[in-house]
Amino acid sequence: MNIKIGQYIQGDSFLHKLDPRIKLVSMILFIVSIFLVPITLDTYNIVAMITLFIISILLVFLSGIPLGKVLQGLKAIVFLMTFTFIIQLFSIQPLGENPLLDLPMNLGLISIPLLILLLVLYFFVKKRIKFKTTWFFIFVVGIFYIQYAVTLIPMNLDGFNYQFLVYPSGLLRAGFIFLRIIAVMVVASLLTFTTSTIELNDGLESLMKPLRYIKVPTYMFSMMISLTLRSIPTLLNETDKIMKAQTSRGADFNESSIGQKIGQIIALLIPVFVISFDRAEDLSNAMEARGYIIGEERTKLDVYKIGFKDYLALFVTSAILITLVVMGIAL
Repeated sequence: MNIKIGQYIQGDSFLHKLDPRIKLVSMILFIVSIFLVPITLDTYNIVAMITLFIISILLVFLSGIPLGKVLQGLKAIVFLMTFTFIIQLFSIQPLGENPLLDLPMNLGLISIPLLILLLVLYFFVKKRIKFKTTWFFIFVVGIFYIQYAVTLIPMNLDGFNYQFLVYPSGLLRAGFIFLRIIAVMVVASLLTFTTSTIELNDGLESLMKPLRYIKVPTYMFSMMISLTLRSIPTLLNETDKIMKAQTSRGADFNESSIGQKIGQIIALLIPVFVISFDRAEDLSNAMEARGYIIGEERTKLDVYKIGFKDYLALFVTSAILITLVVMGIAL
């Protein structure tokens, strides 16, 4: 499974040692800062977005977690990121702006068979290589290259002719959205990688403590969120085991018709639901056996104290947010 969010990796890094309350607040402040950068051609905004992206990557090295493991979680949204990038390139066509790239394209009797051949080649090779993400990007580039290459043939081409126009504004907007998605996913992944379920629950419960005065059951809310995040990797691992078991019995989740895929999905979902209910019941029995009562005050094994590192992390993220707000208003 490519989705890695929700998995805690034990470590002794700077991020691991941060107070979970400060870690949650700092993550929220940093993500808000990422979305505050406006998508314009101003040098300030470009530098700000690139700087925030670099900071998110530096946080990975600061956590001691391999960069490849963090980026592995992005595989699940590669298609979404690529589709969004291409849509932004095509949709942004401002008046009075010269295109960076202007290529003739043709979709006709020659290009369509070649595209079908490329599609067959993509699925054929995909099952036999490890670098599936790189192969996907090559496939996307090949789609546009074929449509451009046929226009170089010295003959009249029938079909649909259009211009592949890439404007600076479209490229900038696509790049901004691309960097935003990566930065947000990296920061969110680092939170779950460096924070255990107990720490996350304690942090959420402590931050929402003021809501108790208006009769909000914060203890239930924080427990639900922490258990949900913790159950993600467990269910994914169980799903992976079921898929491998069904594959060994002849099921093919990659090469099959739509009707067969629907049947395979149903055959996959039923045992996943059964396992999830069994896991929930086991967890409920375990919590009850350990004396957990909903609504009752609970003691804490670990008493969290905010130290210098916590103040430093909160100061840095707050300074980034305030700087972006002030500079955004000033400019």
